[in-house]
Amino acid sequence: MQKEANAIATVKPATSYKWIENGHILLWLIKDTCWATVWKPGGIFMIVPTIGVALYILWRSMGNRAEFYHNASICFWIAANSIWMVGEFFNKDLRPVAVCFFASGLIVLIVYYLLYFKKDRKKELETAIG
Repeated sequence: MQKEANAIATVKPATSYKWIENGHILLWLIKDTCWATVWKPGGIFMIVPTIGVALYILWRSMGNRAEFYHNASICFWIAANSIWMVGEFFNKDLRPVAVCFFASGLIVLIVYYLLYFKKDRKKELETAIG
């Protein structure tokens, strides 16, 4: 029991691309700040690097199922967020399209948690306990 508690409390080392994930937050915040301040050129420009880095992180996470599913969901989320932003910039109601992308991200996570989470968690604990 003590061994299991120690395994759960163990801090895992950061991924080799953690710095990219942290930088991605900066891109996301810049894009959303442009949106909030209605600076159309900046917001539209920031879509490309923000989604590009999200796709790169997704690709890098392919070796870890949990990370991959969560990063796929993030890609859908950023796409939905970007579509919504562009719609607001140009007075077009693109929210229904954005909702489809948000829903896709939710579906990805629902699939992960229904089909893989328990298996992955069990395997993670078994590996940690030794």
